[in-house]
Amino acid sequence: MSAKSLPVKGNISFEALKKLNEHGAEFWSARELQPLLGYSQWRRFEEAIHRAMTSCQQSGNNPDYHFAGAGKMVEIGSGSARKIGDYHLSRFACYLIAQNGDPRKPEIAAAQKYFAIQARRQELSDELAADLERLEIRKQTSEEFKALSGAARDAGVQDRMFGVFHDAGYKGLYGGLGNESIKQRKGIPKKENLMDRMDTTELAANQFRMTQTRDKLARTQVKSQQQAIQTHEAVGREVREAIKRIGGTMPENIPPAEHINEVEKRIKSTPPLIELEEKDAKGLVGKDETSNEEQP
Repeated sequence: MSAKSLPVKGNISFEALKKLNEHGAEFWSARELQPLLGYSQWRRFEEAIHRAMTSCQQSGNNPDYHFAGAGKMVEIGSGSARKIGDYHLSRFACYLIAQNGDPRKPEIAAAQKYFAIQARRQELSDELAADLERLEIRKQTSEEFKALSGAARDAGVQDRMFGVFHDAGYKGLYGGLGNESIKQRKGIPKKENLMDRMDTTELAANQFRMTQTRDKLARTQVKSQQQAIQTHEAVGREVREAIKRIGGTMPENIPPAEHINEVEKRIKSTPPLIELEEKDAKGLVGKDETSNEEQP
């Protein structure tokens, strides 16, 4: 994996926070990881840790190997210090915390993509990995849609014109087809949300369209409703041209995918049993000391 894909806060990256314990096993301090994952309150972050512990048990792994209660001394002024609660976390524990964190936080979204989609050292079935990837990018696209709406409002788009603004992006990307026309072409019921029926590739194209539009509206300081609408359509066309240049399938020709609600139900009803490599399964315990003993 590229280091560029790692969650970063300021100049501190996830890997930079890694430490080694007395067993020679890598671990992360929950207190140090907290700000990296976008949590300002320890109480909220600890709730995510507890959910991760439950997920660890459900995945067929021993939480004691991956979550260890610990104390951390902090200065409180006048040269004095006090001990506060902390946890030592294995890499697998960090993965589970990201999965159980608040997906509205961009830091959590980045961590989920790093751990869940790339699935470092986790052996997930191909089907489950694909489901997880699609669900995560659907959540991220939903958040990006909200962020783009805010950027559009800042650029002068009135609330009553939001439908026109968002449709312009679709028209640019889908060769002139708006939301309703796309659903009609793909046989998607009118009442359904179009993005709920997009596969991972189509979602990624639309997420890229939205992030690039939001960036361009801010960068060029658009303050006109009409200009904002035109900008969105133009960015959509650019993304379409990029897909065409690399020989990808045009988004209007991608068949509708299973409704995302069904994917989410399947994931929730079948917690993944994650088989870790032996050294990773031990987590914070490290290498089994008996493994070095001579065998008869």
